[in-house]
Amino acid sequence: MTRGIAFVILTLTALAGFQLISSQTTNSSQKTTSSQGASFNGFELVDKTGNIRKPADFRDNYQLLGTWMVLDPKGNQMHVTYAPPGAAEYYRTNKKFADGTVLVKEISSTDHAQMTTGDAHWASSTIQWFVMIKDEKNRFPNNALWGDGWGWALFKADAPDKQVATDHKKDCIPCHIPAKSNDWIYVQGYPVLKSK
Repeated sequence: MTRGIAFVILTLTALAGFQLISSQTTNSSQKTTSSQGASFNGFELVDKTGNIRKPADFRDNYQLLGTWMVLDPKGNQMHVTYAPPGAAEYYRTNKKFADGTVLVKEISSTDHAQMTTGDAHWASSTIQWFVMIKDEKNRFPNNALWGDGWGWALFKADAPDKQVATDHKKDCIPCHIPAKSNDWIYVQGYPVLKSK
């Protein structure tokens, strides 16, 4: 009888341990799958006709690719670019952005003051956001905001949820011509895309 009870206890302990390990393995693989799936899911931001919406909470959920300071007599600007987790690592490995990668560039006016380190500049109020989604399959050939390997969108600060660009060839490509050889992206401003 004692052996029978000991055997039952040992069996239950082993099953509990197996269940715990199985649960951890399942959760781990779900996180990996979820993380990988979430990294390049830009088409979740696109309706069936190709209209792009700006991702919510990109500042909290995306990673910083880099920052540009644009000196402009009409007002200096800070350009801060974000991408989903895993986008920079994918780029470093493959030398290109994955299909579905989202880039969000937030453009802000700047303030500045003399600090102990010199004439310091920082972002102040947001002017606009540019959103791009990598499209290797030319999914929306009849939508003028899709072409040259990307979906293109522009959102202004006075209506942050309203996409206002009408044609990527007129509204977007002219500013990206110097970066054509880098798939239209100014990769030199994003140090995380370089090898570690």
